Amino acid sequence: MTEPAPVINCPILSADSISVRLGNRSILSEVSLSLAAGEILVIMGASGCGKTTLLRCLAGELAHSGTVHISPPDTTGHTRSLQPARTLLMQQQPLLFEHLTVFDNIAFSPRMRSVATPEITARTKHVLEILELQDVSSQYPQELSGGQKQRCAFGRALLAEPAILFMDEPFSGLDNDVRLRLQQFFRELCPKFGISSIFVTHDLREALVVGNRFGLLHDGRLQLWPDATSFASAPETGVRREIEFWRNMENFAG
Repeated sequence: MTEPAPVINCPILSADSISVRLGNRSILSEVSLSLAAGEILVIMGASGCGKTTLLRCLAGELAHSGTVHISPPDTTGHTRSLQPARTLLMQQQPLLFEHLTVFDNIAFSPRMRSVATPEITARTKHVLEILELQDVSSQYPQELSGGQKQRCAFGRALLAEPAILFMDEPFSGLDNDVRLRLQQFFRELCPKFGISSIFVTHDLREALVVGNRFGLLHDGRLQLWPDATSFASAPETGVRREIEFWRNMENFAG
């Protein structure tokens, strides 16, 4: 009896030998990676190591050598004007439309795709509720706290329905409690909205909260691990040192 062919989860994004030079300096060197549907790939690295450069290459915003391939969209049931975004880059600064309310910022993308008004209203109210923004839906960005602005930007990203969301340290600079809540929102909501993501950070705790696959960028080269266990056990990631540090602090406090 012939065995059935194995099911192959083809990557939604694949990059091969991405390299970037600035003058005589190598920023990225032969970086290769793939992203499967439903994955959150966290890429760690110190400030200035090239994380943002890599995201901009993957998002098509920066010239580079090597190749980036993003799988074509499934257009079943969509007219061209109604098709969701393929990729979206979310940065540390929320870049909200200052002349629009929270509601209208979040509703912006489906309106641009001419989604029916009742559906826009329903979707936006749903996102406002799950991001706990319903009480500030009529306010403008300048009236919001930093955490509220980031939640609004994340809500707008969700309703853009990108297949891939590139996250460039979007929660840095926020208070610890607000940052943790946003990390949890992100980890919970991406699967619900069918979004895969590449998330860059320099924060180990953040990486372990949001990611299910991990990479470390150092000296322009990328090393990858398939899960949190292997990532945490690798000496070069610094997870062991972080755990030991907090154990020592607990013993000191005790």
